[in-house]
Amino acid sequence: MLKREGDVRIPSGCAISAIIDRSGTCFDGTDIIESIALMHDRSNGLGGGFAAYGIYPEYKDLFAFHIFYDDNDARIRTEEFLFRHFDVENFEQIPTRKVKSIENPPLIWRYFGAVPASKIKKNDFDEEEYTARCVIRINNDIPGAFVFSSGKNMGAFKAVGYPEDVGEYYMLDTYEAHTWTAHGRFPTNTPGWWGGAHPFTLLDWSIVHNGEISSYDANRRYVEQFGYHCNLQTDTEVITYLFDLLVRRQGLRLDTAASILAAPEWEVIDRMPKEAQDVFTALRATYSGALINGPFSILVGSKHGLLALNDRLKLRSLITAEKGSKTYFASEESAIRVICPDPEKIMAVEGGTPVFIPFAQEADAK
Repeated sequence: MLKREGDVRIPSGCAISAIIDRSGTCFDGTDIIESIALMHDRSNGLGGGFAAYGIYPEYKDLFAFHIFYDDNDARIRTEEFLFRHFDVENFEQIPTRKVKSIENPPLIWRYFGAVPASKIKKNDFDEEEYTARCVIRINNDIPGAFVFSSGKNMGAFKAVGYPEDVGEYYMLDTYEAHTWTAHGRFPTNTPGWWGGAHPFTLLDWSIVHNGEISSYDANRRYVEQFGYHCNLQTDTEVITYLFDLLVRRQGLRLDTAASILAAPEWEVIDRMPKEAQDVFTALRATYSGALINGPFSILVGSKHGLLALNDRLKLRSLITAEKGSKTYFASEESAIRVICPDPEKIMAVEGGTPVFIPFAQEADAK
């Protein structure tokens, strides 16, 4: 019998969730797993993942590389590259638990390394640019190797599976972080594979996204002019590179970058005061290739803090709440209330208006 609308639940895309403690206090991954698990039906088992900030205090000054390998040959080639380009202090397989639904995993290793001073002097750019170039080179030039996390004192954990199973697989209840983001994937036009699960990262940037980027080809061509390569078979990857390009490499403020990606419509700009009108006209004209079209809600983690952003028309839901020193975000209010039943404040994130929660040290600096 043909089922009609109302007879079956039709999820509105993927699920995203986040928790940040504004005081900088770290807590384990139990709550973020419970939050994303409540939205189980928004995923289809083809991808789940988490990003966590503050998890490696003993290596906080070193870049933490999380890497998938298809085989040991790829691992050997990548390690030769890493040991040649970084002072690697420690490396090991990332601990995992056996979870029935997580099948055919790749080899998963992590490395903690510093950029040698001689490399900075020789190449005449800073350690972040050096590291980003090394990550891009590994992902493009070494078959069977994929660096899926490369920031300091943070890490991404992702796989093919439902997010709650991915959290169990990586034993996230044994890690403590001051900021967690999570994603449950429901791919509609891209494949489900380990590298294609969210979050997408570069250095300390991490992106989880619900929606579809209809401007992907234009955005991809734009970032590839600056040396980035989009080869992960999903539209979300390009958002990571846009933030890295605009904020880290070009020195724009985070809120300015958000205003470029989700720029106001021209008729809205025309109604602004003259000074604001001039600013937004210049941004839209200068960064037209960075404008994102299509329905989206995104959570952006970085060394600066946590940013939430909806598309201008708010075609994907995103809720935020506060209780004590914690701020919560989720695609559904229920995913917040399951871990915070009585928030002091709760509201929907407005379309095209970024909500930024700085890390504790950033807040102190202000």
